[in-house]
Amino acid sequence: MTNTDFTIPQGRKVGQVLDGARAVFVARGYERASMDEIARAANVSKATVYSYFADKRELFTAMYRAEMLRLADSVVELTDFDIPPERAMYVAGQKMLEYLTSDFALAMYRICVAETPRFPEIGVAFYEGGPELGRARFGAYLREADARGLLRVEDIDLAADQFFQLCQTTVCDRMICGVQDTFGQAEIARVLDGAVATFMARYGV
Repeated sequence: MTNTDFTIPQGRKVGQVLDGARAVFVARGYERASMDEIARAANVSKATVYSYFADKRELFTAMYRAEMLRLADSVVELTDFDIPPERAMYVAGQKMLEYLTSDFALAMYRICVAETPRFPEIGVAFYEGGPELGRARFGAYLREADARGLLRVEDIDLAADQFFQLCQTTVCDRMICGVQDTFGQAEIARVLDGAVATFMARYGV
């Protein structure tokens, strides 16, 4: 089963459990996080946690996927084809950078790098819940924009990956390496303007 097939459980206290898991995974990492601690942070019983999630891996996957779905759903411009592609992509990139420069994103990246050699399933969950989900969502926009004649895209997956990498230029390397931890509006706009202009030069009509 891939993360694209993964369904987040439904229930009255699922949100509490996911919020608790988010706090504990960010603070403790993956290996040191325990289901007991997550239950305490969520203010529920351990039995409640296990009623929704079979193990810590499944809970981590659900928590990360819920965050990524929230991010993807926030980019409403990608469902409005009356907006020029340049604007829709700029806003999508802006939302992505808001996420990538957050404490949560940095913690998830560090968990992935640190834990994947010992827990390969963490790397899989990170990839499928992040890049793969983003590619699917943005790819759907590119496919429809191509069909409407707004863009000309032969390889949807490649184009989506290219756009995401363009939006991360400079910002993510500096943040991951600890060179810079905050970015002003002018810095973000410079990166996004360049990303959109480069993308449109290749795929614009």
